[in-house]
Amino acid sequence: MRTDTELHGNIKHQGLPLAPLLAFAMTGFIAILTETLPAGLLPQIGEGLGVSQVMAGQMVSIYALGSLLAAIPLTVLTSGWRRKKVLLLAVGTFIVFNTITTVSSSYWLTLIARFMSGVAAGLAWGILAGYARRLVPAELQGRALAVAMVGIPIALSMGTPAGAWLGSMMGWRVAFGLMAALAVILFIWTLIAVPDLPGQQNARRLPVWKVFLMPGVRPVLAVIFLWMTAHNILYTFIGPFLELSGLTAQVGLILLIFGFAALAGIWITGTLVDRHLRILILLSLTALAVVSLMLAVGMREQEVVFLAVIIWGWSFGGASTQMQTAAADAAGNNVDVVQAMVTTAWNLAIACGGVAGGLLLNNAGAVSFPWALMALMVVAFGIAYFGKKHAFKPGARKHVMNQ
Repeated sequence: MRTDTELHGNIKHQGLPLAPLLAFAMTGFIAILTETLPAGLLPQIGEGLGVSQVMAGQMVSIYALGSLLAAIPLTVLTSGWRRKKVLLLAVGTFIVFNTITTVSSSYWLTLIARFMSGVAAGLAWGILAGYARRLVPAELQGRALAVAMVGIPIALSMGTPAGAWLGSMMGWRVAFGLMAALAVILFIWTLIAVPDLPGQQNARRLPVWKVFLMPGVRPVLAVIFLWMTAHNILYTFIGPFLELSGLTAQVGLILLIFGFAALAGIWITGTLVDRHLRILILLSLTALAVVSLMLAVGMREQEVVFLAVIIWGWSFGGASTQMQTAAADAAGNNVDVVQAMVTTAWNLAIACGGVAGGLLLNNAGAVSFPWALMALMVVAFGIAYFGKKHAFKPGARKHVMNQ
């Protein structure tokens, strides 16, 4: 069995280990797409299970709940297990419960399956970042994480619309069956291509609360929560917001543009994250603040909306890599626990963004969205800017990590 040191020695000569990193990216792709797929298929799912669209929409909520509740406890429970075993467990759970979702005719059984799929996602998110970082030396960790996280923007921007189209053409069960089939392929890929690594020794583990209290961890989690809450207010209710500019019929095109811009963002982040992490984070936060200002003054102008979506997509594309890298740097050897916290904060932000967006839409209308985004981003930028001592350090990461 190869050790971490041996792996690093090989990688220095061979570059990034793309086969395992792309397996991690596919894991993220399946996790995100499994979560968001029902959103584009609510009428068909409701009809197929004999429930309303509102009830069908709970398939998304229950998945997020499973991920939220499972991320930290399962990550702690499995922290001493070999990493490949944990990853295979997560992927295998996707296979089982996406298959049950595909064939189930019971609404309540489907909800249970969705909850368990969310549990698998929580376990996967708790391990992926640390696993990717351990496969490479310190100076390549940001780039490795960028590759490992590329499945997220692909799933959000292109996977979800494609899944919705497939479901509308061939039935929603086919779309979930495809998710199960992809998970089978991933399971085999992981067995063959992903090197195994040991878990964390008991002596090196810190309790969850001590990791939470480490200098730098809470500022990173706070920025994640504020940033993703702002993002999800607009992303969740993009349809009602686009009514203001007469672009409702162009939602698919808008999301596609967002997705391509996000891919550009993750590429730029992957190139620069190991040398300029702090600058990237501050630029990304500033970019979303600029987007909020553009939309506040030009929300009824189609050209302004299209330009804002491009900037928004770019700023979001690198968010996962940037914030997971910052969190891991702040937590040191406790990377898996802190990544579970990142997952928890991220899912809380998704839920809060949906709730806040709904309240704003009902009480003040979609015109209020940009102002809410701006307020959240000002606070997030302030935390990131003034948190450079522990959380968002300047300079190249390999120097930061050795301090």
